[in-house]
Amino acid sequence: MTANDTPSIARDDTGDPPLRPLPERAASLLARVDAPPRLVAHLRAVHEVAAQLVSWVQRHCPRLELDGEAVLFGAATHDIGKALHPAELSGPGARHEAAGRELLLTHGVPARLARFAGTHASWTAPGTGTEDLLVSLADKVWKNKRVPELEDLVVARLAGADGRPAWQWFMELDETLTAIGEGADRRLAYQMSHPLSRPL
Repeated sequence: MTANDTPSIARDDTGDPPLRPLPERAASLLARVDAPPRLVAHLRAVHEVAAQLVSWVQRHCPRLELDGEAVLFGAATHDIGKALHPAELSGPGARHEAAGRELLLTHGVPARLARFAGTHASWTAPGTGTEDLLVSLADKVWKNKRVPELEDLVVARLAGADGRPAWQWFMELDETLTAIGEGADRRLAYQMSHPLSRPL
């Protein structure tokens, strides 16, 4: 792999599973920071799930105010700090969160978009928006990990927007997340098919 492979991983047809290309600005940023191949593949998988969630929310709850483009950019860059902390690609760690936000700000990304790098693992923090919740949810459900506390927060936003009872939204969201989760093995296989680092 070479530095020129980042745009290819970010944009080219993936076959199976089918994954949408990353937003152009996100793909360019990842190339600029020399993001490891597996990181780009991970971001592509999470971005795909975020796009599915945004589409579902916009169809089923149009009254919920939502900046879909912000969610997609956030999903496409939420782990960019792992380019600076590559050990966190294969092991635990949270240093990439603040580092990613700072990295995006340094590259001219507005704070409203850079924030997702720092908020994707802290969905209970004060001021967490619907967009933050959806990026966090995509970052979990792409690998079929279910987090009831996070899902309850999303349900509350949906119910608050259109007045339907929370239990009804819970059922609908659960059905959608279950369907998305069925593709987890293929997304994980896609991510793992890319190396953790570039050859020297």
